[in-house]
Amino acid sequence: MAQLGNRTWIDLKRTGDAGAAGAAIPEGLWLRCPAESCGQMIYRKQMEANLHVCPECEHHFRIGAAERVRQLVDEGSFEPMFTDLRAADPLGFVDRKRYADRIAEERERTGESEAIKAGRAFIKGRQVMLACMDLTFMMGSMGSVVGESITRAIEAATDQNLPLIIVSCSGGARMQESGLSLMQMAKTSAALARLDDAGGLFISVLTDPTTGGVTASFAMLGDVILAEPKALIGFAGPRVIAQTIRQELPEGFQRSEFLLDAGLVDRVVHRRDLRSEIGRMIDYAGK
Repeated sequence: MAQLGNRTWIDLKRTGDAGAAGAAIPEGLWLRCPAESCGQMIYRKQMEANLHVCPECEHHFRIGAAERVRQLVDEGSFEPMFTDLRAADPLGFVDRKRYADRIAEERERTGESEAIKAGRAFIKGRQVMLACMDLTFMMGSMGSVVGESITRAIEAATDQNLPLIIVSCSGGARMQESGLSLMQMAKTSAALARLDDAGGLFISVLTDPTTGGVTASFAMLGDVILAEPKALIGFAGPRVIAQTIRQELPEGFQRSEFLLDAGLVDRVVHRRDLRSEIGRMIDYAGK
C-alpha cells in the first residue's frame, strides 16, 4: 500500500480488491474508450501520447483546434491570423439564453475566441495556409466569424500561392445566426472557386463529425479529400435519414470508409500518418 497525496493507493494486483482500488484512483487518470467494439479502460496520458487515439482499438478521439494544430504543424511554425474577428448578434437571438451570453460563456469555458484557428504554418517543411475547426466551441458550428476566417484563409492562399489545408470538424451551420450563417456556405464556396481558377491546391481533411452546412459547402470541395477513420460525414444525421426514408441504413453508413467506397473521399488516413500524407499530396501537386 502506498500514499498518493492524501489518498491511499492500493495495488489491485496484490490485493484483488477492485472496489478499494477504484476508489483510490485519481479522477480523470483513466477513461473508457467510447467505441462500441472496444470499451476498454485507457490510461489517459498514454492515449494523449498516442495522438488521442485509443491504443487498443485505434478509435480516434475528438480533439480541439489547438491540439489539431499542435499535431499537424512543424513545431513553433504556426502564425495565427484573423484573431480579431468576433461574432455579432444582429438578430438579438434568444433560445434558452441570449446568443451574446452563450458566446461569452463559450469563450470563458474554452479559452478560445471562436470555433476556428487559422493561419500560416509549415507541415513537413512545406508552407501552407491552415484552418482548423474547433468542436469544443459551440460544436464547431459555422457562424459568420468561422465563415469569414475560412474565406480570408482561402484568399490568402490564393494571393500567396500557398497550399490550403482545412480540417473540418463541425455540427453544421450556427442556427443562432440564421441566414447569416447559411450565407457562409456560398461565400466560402465562391472563394474556393477563385482559388481553383488561380490553380491553387486545396486539401480538405474531414474528421468526426463533419456534418450539416460545412459538409454541404467547403468541406467536400477539396482537390483532395482525406478523412480520419470512422469519422461521421454527412449533411443530415443517420437517425434523421432513417426516420425520413423509413428504411434501415447500411452498416457504417456515413462513415469515412463507406464514403471512400462510394467515391466521395479520396483516402482514409490514420491520424499518425496525416502529416506525412499532406506533405506527399503537396509535393505531388508541385506546390
